[in-house]
Amino acid sequence: MNGFIIFITWTDPRLNSPMYFFLGHLSFLDVCFITTTIPQMLIHLVVKNHTITFASCLTQMYLVFGVGVAECILLAFMAYDRFVAICHPLSYAQIMSQQVCVRLVSTAWFFGLINGILPECMSFWNPFCRDNHVENFREAPIVIALSCGDPQVSLRVIFADAIVVLLSPMVLIAISYARILASILGRASSSGRGKTFSTYASHLTVVIFFYTSAMFSYMNPRSTHGPDKDKPFSLLYTVITPMCNPIIYSFRNKEMKGAMVRALGRTSLSQAESV
Repeated sequence: MNGFIIFITWTDPRLNSPMYFFLGHLSFLDVCFITTTIPQMLIHLVVKNHTITFASCLTQMYLVFGVGVAECILLAFMAYDRFVAICHPLSYAQIMSQQVCVRLVSTAWFFGLINGILPECMSFWNPFCRDNHVENFREAPIVIALSCGDPQVSLRVIFADAIVVLLSPMVLIAISYARILASILGRASSSGRGKTFSTYASHLTVVIFFYTSAMFSYMNPRSTHGPDKDKPFSLLYTVITPMCNPIIYSFRNKEMKGAMVRALGRTSLSQAESV
């Protein structure tokens, strides 16, 4: 479904707006998230030998870290985009120009790909001399716990990094939605308020699930880490949230549903012509 959203947001001229530009990149990040985690999980369900090579482990950890950070930042920019659209509609086209949107998306990708290196380096900073069995998606704190050196430095660096890449975008999202809420309460009618509240409440719910699960995995005390405790939260932000984003951001949007119908209509027409 995310692939279909990418296709229609990048090909339908009626969706040529910053909101759908960001949505296309969010869907691409979700595709990266799912393809990074789901195939390995399915392999482990089929085969008995639940092992992964060192190079594959490094690659998967880097992609999860990088894509996760990029999505954190992109969600903050999407909230800011909605804030400008609702609170400053007359200046929206000027503030959220095409160049600005490209720079914002590039910033999310850049910091994501660069920041993905830091947790991975901290995870493999010390040598390993213990059981190398990991139950979940090789979260950095779990991997660090397998090392035989002092993990405190690595855990503190990851904790500080999580404050920057998780709390900073979350503050921007909270401020944006608070301003949106204040604007809606001041201008919209009662019927318009209910519809808008329903839309943005669903957006905010997905954002809260994504951020709180990631914060539990990387910002809780070391003593509370464990495979059984961390696995549900890892599944939430690496699998469940990417699967929910198309429903929340697309199926509840009339323009997106119209674009999907047009895309399916063009596909049916081309198939009929080929026959």
